[in-house]
Amino acid sequence: MIFFINSVMQKNKSGIEFAQLRRIELFNDHQVDYRLVVRDWDPKLHIATREAGIDDDHLINMFEYFQNAQKVEEKPKHIEDLDFGVPETHLQEEASRYLVFSKTNQLIARANFTGEDKQIVSTELFDGFNNLYRVDNYDTRGFRTLSQWYSPDNKVDTEVWLNTDGLPAVEKFYKPGNDGKLQTTGWRLTDRTNGKIYMFDTIEELTVRFLDDLNDEFWSKKHPNIYVIDRGHVADWGILHLKRAAYSVNYLHNAHASAQDPMAEIVNNNYEFTLNALDGYDAIAASTHKQNHDVEMRYHPTAKLFTIPVGVVSDKLLKTKRIPMKERIFGKMVVFARIAPEKQLDQLAEAIALVHKQVPEVTLDLYGYADSTNNYEARRKVQKVIVDNDLGDVIHLKGYTNKIDEVENQAMLYGLTSDMEGFNLGIMEATAHGLVSVTYDVNYGPNEIVEDGVNGTIVPYGDVEAFANATIKILKDPQLTQKYSTEAYNSAERYSEENVWQGWEALMSDADKVWPTKIAAMNYQA
Repeated sequence: MIFFINSVMQKNKSGIEFAQLRRIELFNDHQVDYRLVVRDWDPKLHIATREAGIDDDHLINMFEYFQNAQKVEEKPKHIEDLDFGVPETHLQEEASRYLVFSKTNQLIARANFTGEDKQIVSTELFDGFNNLYRVDNYDTRGFRTLSQWYSPDNKVDTEVWLNTDGLPAVEKFYKPGNDGKLQTTGWRLTDRTNGKIYMFDTIEELTVRFLDDLNDEFWSKKHPNIYVIDRGHVADWGILHLKRAAYSVNYLHNAHASAQDPMAEIVNNNYEFTLNALDGYDAIAASTHKQNHDVEMRYHPTAKLFTIPVGVVSDKLLKTKRIPMKERIFGKMVVFARIAPEKQLDQLAEAIALVHKQVPEVTLDLYGYADSTNNYEARRKVQKVIVDNDLGDVIHLKGYTNKIDEVENQAMLYGLTSDMEGFNLGIMEATAHGLVSVTYDVNYGPNEIVEDGVNGTIVPYGDVEAFANATIKILKDPQLTQKYSTEAYNSAERYSEENVWQGWEALMSDADKVWPTKIAAMNYQA
């Protein structure tokens, strides 16, 4: 079995989640089995995964696995389904919750709901002295999944994840630190098969147990289980501590060091552990040849390096009718990205302000949710450029959307001013839709997907004026614009299903090739 490991799969997805979804489509098309492994608890997980086209048979969540709740009969909870253990209660509805009172008007609970059908998502329970003592969280499929017990000083004391019979499966214990903040003191697991109790100091140790269980469940002497770590902090340490052999792959979704200096001393903190333990993995995968080259030159790993783009251009999109530039909205540039510090979208807005002075028709539409870092600093910077340059009718923050085809079939240009990238699905998809890309010379992905002077323009990193001038040149030369667009369509073939699948075939073939040696080593150690 091949496992794709992440921490989350939310409704509003980042590049890693989008990359996993493209990969899953590819594996589905080639009828190769897989499992999406999501480590963190999320009561809304199945809503997000089903909307993304992932059925429950291909999904494993660590908490649900231990709760024996991967597949449950769906019975969404409503207020009439709840028993608060007190006779003759009455309700008062306000906002998105019910207040539950006893016959003597003592507050017993608050029941929070969502949606038009008022499905219960959680209940807050109070004792006879009006102290909150427990919060019960409900999975969207209808069962009580997590109970949070409160101490007399109104702090979480214990969290208990319940199985579908309402019995403890996983427990997490807390105590206040010297600073008053809660600290995790340990985890307790009740084995779902034999009822035995196991204690763990950290969630990382609990995760190892989970990965071991998966390895045992899907064990085969003919083919190895393949663990692909897409979000490092979830399993980069754990994979190195499996009790049985497997084939481990650490996927670099972003630049491993400074995008301008891959040999810089300071590395991406998300990959610091991985980079110091490269040879503990069987393989390292990256989306571009350039990044693999830089990893090879800097670390000389014994782990095998594979170049497998995270993006896939579907056969359907490759065959879709091409839209000439004259049928698009003149001057419209679009971007699909989180409004986050590393995207430097304020610099893109500054460039558009310069373009607007010479090409008044230019517009910029930013699609993506705002990162909350430093009180939404990145969004505030973009808004400041808009206000300072009176660009309210030129630059628009459009929010998150899934309507990529509709948006990109109308636009002419795609802009990118990121500090670093690991590939950038947005610029690949823009190229596949025939958009002309203007990008900083930034590792990794943009300066490989875009070929300067062929399907777009690459300008020096951080040069806002050069970015603006390149955009102006394109907009003022219809023949050049159409030439770039035609070549953009042509270049998308590099990321076709067939070409990307060859990379995965090579990786899976290598796993099978080394498996006999791993089996022999495991037997020897035993």
